[in-house]
Amino acid sequence: MAKPKLVISSGAGISAESGITTFRDAGGLWENYPVMEVASADGFRRNPELVHQFYNARRHDLVTKVPNDAHKALVELEKDYDVYVITQNVDDLHERAGSSKVLHLHGELMKIRSVSDPDYIETLDMEHLETTPATRGKRGDLMRPHIVFFQEPVPNIELAMEWVNEADIFVVIGTSLAVYPAAGLMQCVRHGVPVYYIDPNPAASATMTPGVTIIKATATEGMRKLIELLKSKR
Repeated sequence: MAKPKLVISSGAGISAESGITTFRDAGGLWENYPVMEVASADGFRRNPELVHQFYNARRHDLVTKVPNDAHKALVELEKDYDVYVITQNVDDLHERAGSSKVLHLHGELMKIRSVSDPDYIETLDMEHLETTPATRGKRGDLMRPHIVFFQEPVPNIELAMEWVNEADIFVVIGTSLAVYPAAGLMQCVRHGVPVYYIDPNPAASATMTPGVTIIKATATEGMRKLIELLKSKR
């Protein structure tokens, strides 16, 4: 018998519990630069060196962090469910925790891609965390961070929508539901499919959506509550 398909949409809140500063936090990672200078297509064209430096710093921070209990709980759910993770996060904590199916909407911090060919992607290793505008890939291409900048399309959104439309259970964890198109995934859920939303400060749009079970909690605490709810319904 096939396992039920459980699709997760995760945001910055799940990584925050591992100590990763979110894009929307004050200070810290932005290094006092406006977001559009370090995370937009225009910003990269204006000052690629600054953008490379910014993501170098983020990689050095990431490698000191470890997956938390919320990441691990998603892996545990794979025993009883066919779990698919759609994440807005650019870190690799879901993968390091052991999740087997992870789709990144906004890119991946530990990868770089060709400036001229977005399909050519390389993975960095612990000895080579830093890049510059002069960094070239193994085939000679100039490389850039494998990040979906503001002003760029989100290439994985159509696959994410397919996953959500096929879900038997849909769970949103740690996101403000303010960043589109990811925030619109809830609209792709089939009628009658259970939807759970875990966040300590749930977005008003979700609290007013019929059929959504709100779990007002951090990712780790919320995952514990979710697992209990799912057990009670099996």
